[in-house]
Amino acid sequence: MATVLITGSAGFMGSHLAEAMLAAGHRVVGLDNFDPYYDPQIKRRNLARLLESEAFALIEGDIRDAEVVNHLFADTGPDWVLHWAAKAGVRPSLQMPAEYAAVNVEGTTNILEAARSHMPVKVVFASSSSVYGAENPLPFREDADVSRPISPYAATKVASEALCHSFHHLYDLPVMCLRLFTVYGPRQRPDLAINKFVRLMSKRQPIPLYGDGSTTRDYTYIDDVIAAVMKAVELDFGFEIVNIGSNRPVRLSDLVTALEQVMGVKAAIEYLPQQAGDVPHTLADISRARQLLDWEPQVSLQQGLSSFLDWMAKQPNSSVAEGAS
Repeated sequence: MATVLITGSAGFMGSHLAEAMLAAGHRVVGLDNFDPYYDPQIKRRNLARLLESEAFALIEGDIRDAEVVNHLFADTGPDWVLHWAAKAGVRPSLQMPAEYAAVNVEGTTNILEAARSHMPVKVVFASSSSVYGAENPLPFREDADVSRPISPYAATKVASEALCHSFHHLYDLPVMCLRLFTVYGPRQRPDLAINKFVRLMSKRQPIPLYGDGSTTRDYTYIDDVIAAVMKAVELDFGFEIVNIGSNRPVRLSDLVTALEQVMGVKAAIEYLPQQAGDVPHTLADISRARQLLDWEPQVSLQQGLSSFLDWMAKQPNSSVAEGAS
């Protein structure tokens, strides 16, 4: 049994990671500051099942507070750190770049410094496909040039990856950076496209479509991401960067069509200008994940959307019809 520290444990992915680690028989310590970027009560609901377990402990604190982080490491002695806490979202980062830098870069530095001070410990860091910017050829490979991010959010992830590498190089700290590609599924943040589109379509309200619908995304179901992390923590590694995506590009217009099919609802679309900072296309080369992690995505877009709809139908005050898929 390992002790696993998960930062951002009340969020979409963090809460799934915590449940998976508990199910595998590990002790889990969750750290979260319940940032009001979206309703903290949603995050409280994410934790409801976790808090029933004696093997789960929740610490409310901020990764920007080095003293809190250091005490947490000293008190719990984690074997593995899953660093998922971050100020999320490309578009909001354009309005508050300093806050994004403080949380994502300073906070990551605090986590890495505490890990260095309490070795042996392995760190798995949640990076992002946004690091690839707008100029790299598809599919994105881990050895691509990521020196030209096009949003403050993406820049903080590039900087955090560089910090991860420097802590490995200087202190031999094992760090794996997983570049995640548009993760979706139950508990997805309400500001993200699939969640937002489902809620608006179920109410027969227009959905906002930025651009002409030709942008593409590599949508990755949450269960596939969790499977990749579970494989990663069992490995011995030094420093690694690994893409985690479905390797299946989906046009934005085709995503809307897929939602129409599983929901049985015709979408009304409000076309809006393309947003600054948005990468026009993403597609993961996952050959490294196949080789290193023996990992392959299993969930198709239709399967994932159907599961997401089933979950949405069970949420408080949901207008999504259960069994719509």
